[in-house]
Amino acid sequence: MSSTSRLFFALWPDSEIRHILESSRQAIISTDFKWVAPHNFHVTLVFLGQVDTATAAILSQAVTDISVTPFTLTFDQLIFWSSPRILCLTCRQSTQLAFELASALETAIASCGLVTDPRPYIPHITLARNARYLPEANIEPIRWNAEAFCLVKSCSTPSGVFYEVLQRWPLITPQPI
Repeated sequence: MSSTSRLFFALWPDSEIRHILESSRQAIISTDFKWVAPHNFHVTLVFLGQVDTATAAILSQAVTDISVTPFTLTFDQLIFWSSPRILCLTCRQSTQLAFELASALETAIASCGLVTDPRPYIPHITLARNARYLPEANIEPIRWNAEAFCLVKSCSTPSGVFYEVLQRWPLITPQPI
């Protein structure tokens, strides 16, 4: 019997971006939310759900040839999504390259026989869960230079969830044919 893990593809921040995100989060005054731990900050590209070990290995191989130019996202808008009850940062304007990366990942995932969420891709960073409103906050724009994407595992522990990067692929400018 093969074991499964809860997996997703994501952009993973460096320590500088993680520190800036933590400082931004601390500028939001509210005790009503369940704050995301700084070590869990990320930008989901494609959520996979429960994936067995063999399929994860096939996925890792399928995304190896993805070629997208490194890009920058500017997170400059704090929003509240009522359905998942999350407070997150989004981009007023996103680069087309972020959508190309998410689309390329979805294509590779589909070639492995997996189905992904059909909703349009929106780059975002979840800051808090169990949110019930959009608090007043002055968030300075955060420029995130995306230079790689990762396969990430969600690990549940008695002290909460933490995310573990399983594999990382650099973003590389496509070579002309």
